[in-house]
Amino acid sequence: MSELKRLVLIAIAGISLVLGIVGMFLPLMPTTCFLLLAVWAASRSSPRLAGWIREHPRFGPAVVAWEGERAIPRHAKWLAGGMLVLSMLVLALTVSLLWLKLALIAGLTLLGAWIVTRPEPAL
Repeated sequence: MSELKRLVLIAIAGISLVLGIVGMFLPLMPTTCFLLLAVWAASRSSPRLAGWIREHPRFGPAVVAWEGERAIPRHAKWLAGGMLVLSMLVLALTVSLLWLKLALIAGLTLLGAWIVTRPEPAL
C-alpha cells in the first residue's frame, strides 16, 4: 500500500473516531456508524488503532458484535428506535412539503425495521 493511501485511511479513521466520540454526547449524531468506519479504515492502515477501538470498553462490544455477527445489541436498538421516532416527530412538525415529509418518514421507518430485524449478539 502506498504511503499516501495509508495516510488517507489513517485520516479517515481518526476523523471518524472523533465524530463517533462526539456522537456519544450529541443526541442526533450517530456513534456506531462512525466507529465502524473508523475501525474499517484503521484495520487497513493502523492495526494498533483498530485493536484499540475493538478492545475499548465503551466502543468495542458494539463494533465486535457487528463485525463478527452483524448483530446489534438490544440497548442500541432501543436507543436507535427512540431517536428515529424523535426524528420523525421533528420532520412531521417542521417539513412543509407533504411528499418530502412522507418520503423521509417512510425512509426512517424502513431503517427502523431493518435495525429491529438484525440479530442480537450471542453472549
